[in-house]
Amino acid sequence: MSSLRTRIAALYAVLIVLVIAVGAVSIDFAFRSLLIDQAKLNLAETANQIAHDAQEAATDGFGGAGRLVLVLSDRATLDHWASANEFVQIDTVSGQILGKSTNLGGFTFPAWRPHGVDHEYGSLQVGGDRPGTMLVLNRVLLDDAGHPLVVIHVGQRLDIADELIARARTILLAITAAAMIAILVASYFIAGSAIVPIERLTTAVAEIGSERLDRRLRWQRGDEVGRLASAFDAMLDRLQSAFARERQFISDASHELRTPLTVINANAQLLQRWGDRDPHILESSLQAIADESGRLAGMVSGMLTLAKAEAGDAIPKEPLVMERLVDDVVAHAHERAASKGLELAAHHDPGASTIVVGDAGLLRQLVGNLVDNAIKFTPRGRVDVAVRHENGCATIEVADTGPGVEDEAADRLFDRFFRGDPAHARATEGTGLGLAIVRSIARVHGGSVTARARPDGGSLFSVSLPAEPESFTGGS
Repeated sequence: MSSLRTRIAALYAVLIVLVIAVGAVSIDFAFRSLLIDQAKLNLAETANQIAHDAQEAATDGFGGAGRLVLVLSDRATLDHWASANEFVQIDTVSGQILGKSTNLGGFTFPAWRPHGVDHEYGSLQVGGDRPGTMLVLNRVLLDDAGHPLVVIHVGQRLDIADELIARARTILLAITAAAMIAILVASYFIAGSAIVPIERLTTAVAEIGSERLDRRLRWQRGDEVGRLASAFDAMLDRLQSAFARERQFISDASHELRTPLTVINANAQLLQRWGDRDPHILESSLQAIADESGRLAGMVSGMLTLAKAEAGDAIPKEPLVMERLVDDVVAHAHERAASKGLELAAHHDPGASTIVVGDAGLLRQLVGNLVDNAIKFTPRGRVDVAVRHENGCATIEVADTGPGVEDEAADRLFDRFFRGDPAHARATEGTGLGLAIVRSIARVHGGSVTARARPDGGSLFSVSLPAEPESFTGGS
């Protein structure tokens, strides 16, 4: 059964059929118990009547117990107590038969001894022309002193009860079979009504391709299918956004790669034509090729770093002491800062050990990119790097005294290839990927990065990363 509709209908039908079957068995058992209880009640009433009539006959006149025995052994009297479906037999306490009703014929009830009880129900298998089962009540008749006088046997054939039970069972089987068929048909259509929305959803999803990501289902339903459709619309939103970012990335990368490749190609042609004749052209062309190829290498390296950062599950992680990592980055950047006449310093408690679990190379590049960005865009003044551990987070702040961050550009600073004013983009060294790499590294470590202008001038870049609750010695 490959169809979900068929499987649901089958499972639903099997469940209902099981319930009906259990109900039919329970009804059959209850009906049989009711008939048996009614038969026992009839036997008890007959035995009570025999005891009552016998006691009255014994006390009416003389004779006492002897008179009682004579009454109970009289066949006419026994036939009076018997009926078409009930049989009577009187025995002595020792098991000898005193009398029995005519309808018993040659059949006799087996002897029964009280064994400490005054009555007992039992069943007998009856043969002859009408084989079957007989329910028997064996009861002791006591005298006024409580001594046993005789044993009364009253039996009732269960043929009628068995016939009623068989008839009821046939009716139950017929009803159950009809119910099964009705349930199978109903289950198929009920399952169909549940599957129709899923089929519609499947059709709608199949119509949405990579070129039609702007389509949405927009189903206004409060059930599970409606929630599934809403989740699918949300997924399409994310896919459309991701596709748009990738298209923009490809467009920006193509634009950024075109310029250095054009410069390299033009200078290579100059070398081919004039390189062996003009030393100045040779020197300047080789320098241009070296600069632009270096720029290309940096751009490719940045793209690879972005790819690594965005594949977060694949990076190894270890406990790192952020203060030591920041000190290491600042130490390596001192020379670049000094060459521009800038002061560069790290600020944190000498005894602090803020632990972040992450990739040492990526986190070092995160801090390095922020420091390099600050040095690059700060013409004079200083760059300060601070590390704080508060509220379960490690905060790394890089502040500079440069021109600051414009509010409208703050959100776009971390986009790939965004380099601010296009008029100055080529004049400033870089690939336009540094801050995008910072954001990706922060995200893959469960953190975030923000940028804002400082009140007293300059920019402040702040990275927040999850930190371990307890500091310990170690790390990278």
